[in-house]
Amino acid sequence: MAIEVKIPTIMRTFTGGEKAITGEGATIAALIEDLEAKHPGIADRMVEDGALRRFVNIYVNDEDVRFLGGLEAPLSDGDEVVVLPAVAGGSH
Repeated sequence: MAIEVKIPTIMRTFTGGEKAITGEGATIAALIEDLEAKHPGIADRMVEDGALRRFVNIYVNDEDVRFLGGLEAPLSDGDEVVVLPAVAGGSH
């Protein structure tokens, strides 16, 4: 089961500069485990204390995983997963 994962610029140090990598897993949690095995250190940028990091958004086929079950969001062969750092800040 191949799932394409789009990696943001800030995390590409873990992927050797690759913008998109392939992973496997029936859920987001399993996919992150698979990515960690191939690209050590990347999971710490996405998960903290068993939950998605507050400032990281993950989308499956343009749907925010927080509305699909979080780390237990189901995945299917051919899904596209996009990891985006949340944009914070503004002018005050």
